[in-house]
Amino acid sequence: MATPNVSFEVFPPRNVDAAFNLWDTAQALAPLAPRFFSVTYGAGGTTRDLSHDAAHVLRRTSGLPVAAHLTCVGASRAETLEVADSFAEIGVTDIVALRGDPENGADTFTPHPEGFADSCELIEALAAKGKFNIRIGAYPDSHPEAADMDANVQWLKRKFEAGADEAITQFFFEPESFLRFRDACAAAGIDKPITPGILPILSWKSARKFAIRCGTTIPAWVDEAFDAAVRDDRHDLLATAMCTELCDTLICEGVENLHFYTLNKAELTRNVCRALGVTPEVAVRDVA
Repeated sequence: MATPNVSFEVFPPRNVDAAFNLWDTAQALAPLAPRFFSVTYGAGGTTRDLSHDAAHVLRRTSGLPVAAHLTCVGASRAETLEVADSFAEIGVTDIVALRGDPENGADTFTPHPEGFADSCELIEALAAKGKFNIRIGAYPDSHPEAADMDANVQWLKRKFEAGADEAITQFFFEPESFLRFRDACAAAGIDKPITPGILPILSWKSARKFAIRCGTTIPAWVDEAFDAAVRDDRHDLLATAMCTELCDTLICEGVENLHFYTLNKAELTRNVCRALGVTPEVAVRDVA
């Protein structure tokens, strides 16, 4: 089995304890030589300053590439591009460009009156600056607002045509979800890299709730397996085995890059990476 390249997503801390969790997570995972750390934006851009600060500190302390999330929500075009430029000023030129979730728990996305109408407009504006590597989101189980899978794939194609360089998918539970999606994208003429997003399940209750919200298919066997694992106090064992098997199958199908949603907890992600052969890089001293 080939050893994959990995990257990790973290979210900005809102208090001192959360800050320690984030830095501990980064310190534990940085030795695995990730392609990048991505730092999320809160719903409605609510953590804009926190995201900026977290990206800055991660970049400065780890020396690794950092990809900052940027959304269309709650800001004018000028304000959004000002945030992008502020990231570039601190050496963060990788952007994950997203539409963003509706504000204040609304059912539908409403653009800011002077803002970007959708992610394609944001991507075009970022690409025009000529200084960003632009990543985007993709949905292997189809976006909840897409009419069907074809519409889902065509929208992704539009985002690539707008100037995106790579897509990172929403998480999924079965490798077939990603493999079918990858085939559909190739058939539609998409030739840019699509990296599967992997969620090591720290809490089945929380993961299930989030899966429903973002339209991720929940196979019956996964529900049943976690119900039994929680009852028998072996949740983490199942989560590690299931995540490792998912990644192993993807690698065997030619996937080279994996992006892990860490939820600012390193242990389960690190265990899965070790099982896949991703181990800390250790500098060898010349003792001669």
